[in-house]
Amino acid sequence: MIIAPLYAFVFAGLFSPGPNVILLIASGARFGFRRTIPHVLGVAAGVGITSGLTGLGLGALLLSQPALTLVLKIGAAGWILWMAWKLLTAARTQTQTGPDKPFTFFQAVLFQWVNPKVWAIAVAAAVGYGAGLPPAQEAARLAIAFSGINLGVCLFWSFAGSLLAYLLGNPKAWSIFMAVMAGLLALSAGMVFLPPT
Repeated sequence: MIIAPLYAFVFAGLFSPGPNVILLIASGARFGFRRTIPHVLGVAAGVGITSGLTGLGLGALLLSQPALTLVLKIGAAGWILWMAWKLLTAARTQTQTGPDKPFTFFQAVLFQWVNPKVWAIAVAAAVGYGAGLPPAQEAARLAIAFSGINLGVCLFWSFAGSLLAYLLGNPKAWSIFMAVMAGLLALSAGMVFLPPT
């Protein structure tokens, strides 16, 4: 069986660690697989919307406006760092006041607008794996590929996170896990300032 290069590229890009993977693993561990499903569905939908808009030319438009792009990058990095702080403090908050809530569907959709990894993969896919279709068809092709593949990726990582919860039975292990997830998420904020590939 031959896998189309676009699908292999999208799978490799979305399966590798980045903000979505880190947040889904942490959510699966904190809230369980079932409660993470709205987050999963929101990521899949948001990635599809983002890649579809990139196929329509929004990614190229943003790249052509350096001042706007810089403002968006600073905002995105700030939001990602804020979420990293929330993860870092989650273990203490959870034991003192009860668990907070997982991402809702709409929060996960909106996060894709500031997720640098998704934008980079979408722009690279639109440029490197275009099929020469009219813009609306190209956008639909990218959106379906990204959403379909990412749904499986998100289900895998959130389920893996829920399995980790069994290994994090004591507070010290939980604190270490959350600190590692927060640190990785904070590092991913630096991806905002890398040029798209």
